[in-house]
This record gives sequence, C-alpha cells and structure tokens, in this order.
Amino acid sequence: MSDNLTETSTTRPSFFRNWISLSGLTIMVASIFAFVLLFVLDTFSHSSNPYVGILTYLIAPGFLMIGFFTFVIGAILWRRKATQTTGSTPIRIDLSKPRDRRLLIGFIAGSLVFLLFTAVGSYHSYHYTESVQFCGEACHGVMKPEMVTYQHSPHARVACAECHIGKGAGWYVRSKLSGTYQVYAVLAKKFPTPIPTPVKNLRPAQETCEECHWPKKFVGNVERTFNYFLTDKENSPYSIRMLLKVGGGDSTHGPVGGIHWHMNVGNKIEYIAVDDARQSIPWVRMTDPQGVVREFRDSKTTNDLSRFAVRRMDCMDCHNRPAHRYQSPENAVNLAISLGKLDRTLPYIKTNAISVLVQKYNDDAAATQGIATTLLNKYGDEPRVRTAIETVQKIYSDNFFPDMKANWRAYPDNIGHKDWLGCFRCHDGKHVTSDRTLSIKANDCDACHTIIAQGKGKELEQLSLGQKFKHPEEDYDPAYMCSDCHNGGL
Repeated sequence: MSDNLTETSTTRPSFFRNWISLSGLTIMVASIFAFVLLFVLDTFSHSSNPYVGILTYLIAPGFLMIGFFTFVIGAILWRRKATQTTGSTPIRIDLSKPRDRRLLIGFIAGSLVFLLFTAVGSYHSYHYTESVQFCGEACHGVMKPEMVTYQHSPHARVACAECHIGKGAGWYVRSKLSGTYQVYAVLAKKFPTPIPTPVKNLRPAQETCEECHWPKKFVGNVERTFNYFLTDKENSPYSIRMLLKVGGGDSTHGPVGGIHWHMNVGNKIEYIAVDDARQSIPWVRMTDPQGVVREFRDSKTTNDLSRFAVRRMDCMDCHNRPAHRYQSPENAVNLAISLGKLDRTLPYIKTNAISVLVQKYNDDAAATQGIATTLLNKYGDEPRVRTAIETVQKIYSDNFFPDMKANWRAYPDNIGHKDWLGCFRCHDGKHVTSDRTLSIKANDCDACHTIIAQGKGKELEQLSLGQKFKHPEEDYDPAYMCSDCHNGGL
C-alpha cells in the first residue's frame, strides 16, 4: 500500500491529456501536413504563384498557431479544473472498455477525415489561386475592369499568372511580397482608383511575351483595313486599307526594318519618361550594332533629367495594353456600326452614341438608364432603336467602370497614334541631337505603313501603293498630331 501511495504522490498527471488539447494537436498536425503538401506543389510547379505562397507561408502557419493555442488553452483549462475539483483526472483510455474504444476510434476517424479534407482543400486551393477566376473575381473584386477587358482581349486564353508572375528565386520572392501587399490593400481598401499603370514590378517582356512571340521572326508587311464612319447625318463610311511594315528584328531571318526594327537585338533603344504613364519622353538614346551612340533630346524640355531612370525599350512600350484594352467610344461605335449592331440609317447615330457614352455617370445603373432615356428621346421607341440601346449599353459595360474610374481616358494605348500620342511620343520631329544635325522623324507615314486604298465604295477597289493620306472630312494641318484633335470621344 505504501508503494501505491508513493507512486500516486510522485507521478504528476499531464494537463495536456484532454480533448481540447488533443483537438489542438490534430489542427497542428493538419497544418504541418498542408504546409508540406503546398510547399511540394509550389516547388515542383512550372511557375510560381504569390497566392500559393500566401497559403503556404501565411495561412498554413496561421492554423499551426491556432492549433498550438488550442493545445495550450486546453491544458490551462484542465489544470484550472483540476485545482478546483477534487478527483479530476486526465483522459485515461482503457481499451478493455467498449465506451473508450468507441471514443478512440471516433477521434482517430475524425482526425483522419480532417486530414483528408485538409489535403483535398489544400490541393484545390492551390489550383484555384492559379485560375483567372481567382485573380479577377474572388480575391480581386477591385479588378473587375481588368477581368472584363481581359475576357475580350487577344490574350483571353492566357492565364494571368503567366504574365504577371516571374520565374526564378528573385521574381518568386518579389511576386510573393507584391501579392501579399495587394491582398492587404484590397482588404483595407487602400487601393488607388483607377489602378495605376504601367505595372512597375512586371516581369521583363523578354521573359513573358517572348515565350510565345518570337521577335527574331521576319514578319514583313501585314495588310489591315480600318473602317470608320463619319459624324454626318448619314454616318457615311470611310475606310483606309494599308500595309503595316512590321518588318523584322534579326538579319538572319530577313531584312531588318519596319516597326520591329526597334526590337532588333543589335539595336539598343533607351529613353527617359518624366511621367508615371510614360507618355512624356524628352530624351532617347540609340546604340546601333556598331556601337555608335546617338542621343536625341526634345529641344523644348526644361526638366532636369538626371533624377529620372533610364529604361530600355521593350515590347511593352508599344504593346502596353495586350490583355486589358479599353476601347474608346469612337472605336467601339465604329466597330458596332460595321458589324450591323447599330443601324446606320438612324440619323447621326454615331454622334449620338458617342455623346451618350462619354457622359459622366455615378454607377452602372445610372448609365444604363441614361443611355436608354437619351436614345429613346432622340429616336422614339422602335425595334432598331431598342437594338441600338442594348448595343450602346453593352459597349459601356465592357469598357466603362465608374466605381474604379476606369475607362479609355485612364489608360493610354500606345499602339498607333490616332487617339493617343503612341509612336509620336518620340517621332514628333522635336527630338534632335545636340548639334541638331539629326532628328527623330515625324509624320513620316511611309516609314511604318503604306496606304493602298482609302475612301468608300469603288474607291477601295482602286489599289495603288503609296497613296497620300486624305483626311475624310476636311483639310487638316500636317503639323498637328492626330491626337491633337482625336481623343477617342470624337
């Protein structure tokens, strides 16, 4: 009997032997299991994803801490109960008792099911964070404009992560830090409206665009026809058919020249932009294959350029809206008329459609109502007007996002030069060398394209190379840039 008393007095019961602490231990084991699974998936994935990093390095450790605190709290509560109550004993499982066997089997089965759900949930979470729906809808409700414009873009089948996330350790860490802050900014509502572009920490185009687009390939000339409609009562058509001199950038695959001359691996084009949107470029430096360096500076600039970063030109400097392109009202209405979605027999339908699109609306509901009311008042209620209303409302919902202040005005498109400066940011005739013997040519239409037909009807069948551009409505001063008059809303 004395031996029993000695054993009782010297053996201290474990306060962790209680159901709460065991539940906490199960959560800890599950979180470690999820961490290992996500880490392995992320390590062997073909591309890294910052949101998988959030799951792996934030969410899983978070559950580990929850499990740990549950484990400790269970012990504290059991200890308190043991000091206040006589005869409190920790969990004792006697397998000879049917009740204890059922409890143990139930706990083990529940733990295994919990681990199974953890594994399945972690695996599906991993793939969901890589999906376009997650980027555009779930976590980033604020990204609705980007999501909608992406769905109508030429890159609608390219996953967001393939362009926005980099390979290698450096880009892996950078993308994780950026993704974590973005989640915080969305939750704390500290994001700017509209979302600023260009993205400062985007991977270089050579590591994204060039995985599908081969810059060394010789393209030559590409034929394009641009269909426009005038602002007169008849909405008269006017088309321009031209050859775009895309050219090539590598002499081993064809003559170096055309638009892609800028991306010739032998040429090095650098510039300084003095605004965040890279629209004002007062300084350009070109290094040719022989190593000859020429600097061109806008003679009118007075800025101290030493404090600005020098950027090497790449694909994104011209193709800056490859997946999130906001159509201007004029371009969208021109396309709708050419497709027959807006009846050209409605007098001044182009002018009126653009006019109602450029109005300021507080939200989508106000825009929908405003567009319908205005066009009904102008044309009356008839089937072709109802179709026109639906078309204009669709144009608005696809390209205007009042909550985020996002539309074509907020996002310059540098392809071309009609509505934005685009090419003319540098090719404006004002960038000259220090001795003023050389300048970057301006308004040299034949440098990038050759008009082969223009006008309407029979005029478009009269093909001839090198036609001089004819402005469709009235004479214009060649000294003006297109965007001096055109702004997407005219």
